[in-house]
Amino acid sequence: MRFKVILLLVLAWLQAGRLLAADPSVTGPVTAKAAPGDPSHDYPFFAALEDLKSRGYLEQEFFVAGTANRYETPDGTTGKVIDGNHKYLTRLVVRRPATAARFNGTVIVEWNNVTSGHDLDIDWYQIHEHLIRSGYAWIGVTPQRVGVEALKVWNQNRYGTLDVTDGGAITNDALSFDVFADVARAARAPKGTDFLGGLKPQRVFATGHSQSSARLATYVNSVHPLDPVFDAVILHGGGGRIRTDLKIKIWKLNSETDVIIGQAAVRQPDTDNFRTWEVAGDSHVDTQFIASRGKLVARDGNPIASGFSPGLRGASAAPASAPSPQLAGGASPCDQPPYSDVPFYHVMAAALDHLVAWVRDGKAPPTAPPIDLSSTSPVAIARDADGNSSGGGIRLAGIAVPMAVNTGQNSGPGFCRLYGSHVAFDHAKLVSRYPTHAAYVNAVRAVTDQNLKAGFILKPEADATIAAAEASAIGKEKATPPR
Repeated sequence: MRFKVILLLVLAWLQAGRLLAADPSVTGPVTAKAAPGDPSHDYPFFAALEDLKSRGYLEQEFFVAGTANRYETPDGTTGKVIDGNHKYLTRLVVRRPATAARFNGTVIVEWNNVTSGHDLDIDWYQIHEHLIRSGYAWIGVTPQRVGVEALKVWNQNRYGTLDVTDGGAITNDALSFDVFADVARAARAPKGTDFLGGLKPQRVFATGHSQSSARLATYVNSVHPLDPVFDAVILHGGGGRIRTDLKIKIWKLNSETDVIIGQAAVRQPDTDNFRTWEVAGDSHVDTQFIASRGKLVARDGNPIASGFSPGLRGASAAPASAPSPQLAGGASPCDQPPYSDVPFYHVMAAALDHLVAWVRDGKAPPTAPPIDLSSTSPVAIARDADGNSSGGGIRLAGIAVPMAVNTGQNSGPGFCRLYGSHVAFDHAKLVSRYPTHAAYVNAVRAVTDQNLKAGFILKPEADATIAAAEASAIGKEKATPPR
């Protein structure tokens, strides 16, 4: 009788929580036998573009092996284990300070986006400059089947043993939640190789963009409460409503596009553990990321997992960042010129530092108003006479003191709706709006100082914004005389 009771209790625990499994084991670093760009591809796929060594950083690739569960993930509530002991082997890439003296104690674990048919470390290329200058450690994880299979296409010899399907038994991404979380567990308590090189994490944050953000939202609502590992989660450009009883910090960072394509419908109030910031005028895929992705594809190519169509998504996943649309001659098929140049990364860098202070010191970050809407069904952004967002949201100088129409809205084939738009003001409008250079610079300085004081941007980005205004020709040229 006693044995039966114990057995029932154990079975109940297994169904309620994470199945007991071996700790993830890390091996590596995996030797890079060639420099990035070499035709052999014998280096980490999409290795960093930056000269990390000159800035006191290093990049290494590792393999991580373990066992994972499958979960039921009911919407907005704690899930339960379906079954477990599914084997996996995948890769992680670490970019970290080379010495402990440069480390600020915070580790960022990014769920690589795979909507293009291969890994994209989107958040790294949003805020890598801030991560490096501030001493963050970053880990990019490949938890999904598409990412793994694309790596094999790119270099079978290097990545051929990787598998997140338990030898083909699991054909979807059901194991991805544990695969991703296991990397955070290994960062805190390494088994095998210490891939942080002796750095001691004080905080471990999760982040992911778009499709990855949607998966993280499911994870944090349904799986993380069963076996907590992260101190905070950043949901960048995706994810449904977040439950209000979670004990960790959750931060949603949305562009104007994200508000239009779904986030307006799931807005929720800020709380002691939850924040949302929306950046007016920015697009889901903006110039900051697309510039980096273009360089990576030019160097490493564009491998696509076998049998995968880029952009294919499950019904519960948010739209994800996608390849740049191009026609012959470099033209875009979108109805408006694509990609807002409002610098979302300025806001994301500030949010990250606020998140550290929130977790470490309990210092609540500032709140920000939502972007104003002119309609909720269908969702439409309230716009001024130029076509820019007319109010609400975090309003950087590119929107508050515009030189162009920057929106999160576009139309056309494929992913055009995610690219937003950028249409520069013509010469006459610029001259009329900014009759002197001083008038333009003073306006930029005023709004930038206001955003800095509000905590929506950091001083390096504020200084760069003002310096760019000072270096511009706005207000220096006179109107072209009529002919």
